[in-house]
Amino acid sequence: MTTIVRRPSPGPALRTAASYLLMVLLALLLTIPAIWLMITSLKLPTEYLSYPLRFLPNVPQWSNYVVALTRIPFARYAGNTLLLSTVFSVLTVLTSAMAGFAFSRINAPGRNFLFTIIVALLIVPGIITLIPQFVVFAKLKLTDSYWPWVLWGLSASPFHIFLFRQFFSTFPKDLEDAAEVDGCGPFRIFAQIFMPNALPAVATSFILNFVYVWGDWLTPSIFLTDMNTTLAVKLNSGYVDPHSHPLIPTTLAACVLYTLPLVVLFFVGQRYLVRGVVTSGMKG
Repeated sequence: MTTIVRRPSPGPALRTAASYLLMVLLALLLTIPAIWLMITSLKLPTEYLSYPLRFLPNVPQWSNYVVALTRIPFARYAGNTLLLSTVFSVLTVLTSAMAGFAFSRINAPGRNFLFTIIVALLIVPGIITLIPQFVVFAKLKLTDSYWPWVLWGLSASPFHIFLFRQFFSTFPKDLEDAAEVDGCGPFRIFAQIFMPNALPAVATSFILNFVYVWGDWLTPSIFLTDMNTTLAVKLNSGYVDPHSHPLIPTTLAACVLYTLPLVVLFFVGQRYLVRGVVTSGMKG
């Protein structure tokens, strides 16, 4: 009796290999700007402007990083940015989490209508309200200070309210009922039960807010003067020679230093970021 041996079809294996190859090519394509940034930050100005273009420098100019740190008060502006980003992020996470908890767990009259307004605010571009807010803060004499960011943080964020509302909606009702039987009120339930179990959403919200303020150039350039401004604003104008010509390699070296805290923050909170975004969309 002849036994027929069937060979496995190469189709699934080829599709898997093609998928991995495509992902590798896309990853390389997306990392080319970062690689170019780091390599160019080590070039001389003449190498940057040379034609034909040289991809690698003849001798890496690590002194560009020294100049980037000393040509402007880099540490001062980095401290301004860190303070502003941290304060805004902490306040926004706290107030947005409280609002999201209320929309998710407290059955109050008009709750759905108010949440509809919150969701509708997501489509309003922030640039539309920036100038009116500046006029208001100028009349209150709060410009050239960090009070606008404090007040914005205390007013929460529509997107992050939505994120926390979706995340808290996944919590079982029995957990809340058991806490109420033990005599817990809404604030205690929020602080001792929901928030400790909402680390993915908290980390996601904090990272997104931190990155937003850290990378914002327009708002601090309008609201803050030179010494109180952020690193993003100063990178745009601080690296020029005596003839006001931009020092491109030095500026790119400063940009590398500028992005390092965000890279570290992303790798530290990566797993929480993915879990928070995925889980917040599980249940409406």
